Amino acid sequence: MRRDNQSSVSEFLLLGLPIQPEQQGMYYALFLGMYLTTVLGNLLIILLIRLDSRLHTPMYFFLSHLALTDISFSSVTAPKMLMNMLTHTQSISYAGCLSQAFFFLFFGGLDSFLLTSMAYDRYVAICHPLHYTTIISQSLCFLLVVVSWVLSSAGALVHTLLLARLSFLRGNTLHHFFCDLSALVKLSSSDTTINQLVILTVGLAIVTLPFICILVSYGHIGASVLRRPSIKGICKALSTCGSHLSVVSLYYGAIIALYFVPSSNNSSDEDVIVSVLYTLVTPMLNPFIYTLRNRDIKGALRIILSRRVLSV
Repeated sequence: MRRDNQSSVSEFLLLGLPIQPEQQGMYYALFLGMYLTTVLGNLLIILLIRLDSRLHTPMYFFLSHLALTDISFSSVTAPKMLMNMLTHTQSISYAGCLSQAFFFLFFGGLDSFLLTSMAYDRYVAICHPLHYTTIISQSLCFLLVVVSWVLSSAGALVHTLLLARLSFLRGNTLHHFFCDLSALVKLSSSDTTINQLVILTVGLAIVTLPFICILVSYGHIGASVLRRPSIKGICKALSTCGSHLSVVSLYYGAIIALYFVPSSNNSSDEDVIVSVLYTLVTPMLNPFIYTLRNRDIKGALRIILSRRVLSV
């Protein structure tokens, strides 16, 4: 079936980041360093978890999937942005734009579900420690990851199919550095009522409900710790949950600032800057958070490095 939008636009122009031309080189080097740090840092976490048998636990099973998702999430937008900055081009094909939107939504949703699974794992570990191995079984971990993939792909697919129905007769210029869903919907000349309704519905299912589940999990954890307050119990809870809480704060803080805080009419540049925080900074910081705040990860890193030194 022929679509009107395919005859109206064959490519989109990405205006990119609000950077002065003379500063392009400096920011290109900065963003390239951030992207490489994201990839190498998360790969290091995956490698450590795979090599150290002590890290073959449900918590680190979820963490390895989160690290892989962070690599993929940054790779959806960063390479294209860096290529455009290097070649001074702005175009992205229609198919490429829809593909970028799909994978951005998919990996963003997957991040949300994985963080929720990790919160549930921490809740069981602290509130029901005697039944932890029975409740958080290998089959449950596998099921949670599979369900996360299925729900994330379903949500992203619905958005992408609805985007494919839209016409873009008003123009093809996006005030962004990637094909953001909300920017595409605003640019469309079609009736976007259904798109807006689905954005609210799917956003509720993929972002809001998981966030509520995380808050409920940590509410139970806090109540459990305060029920028998002790310095030892509080320190143990912080060491167990500190890294995850930091990552959750970064991830959902950026989402709330980008999509839920009302913005003024002239805030496109601010939205783009917050998007950089969401797509590049947060995935880059996650490995540092888990490496610096997690004794098991630091211990595994020391063992790997000591083996390397001895072999040399």
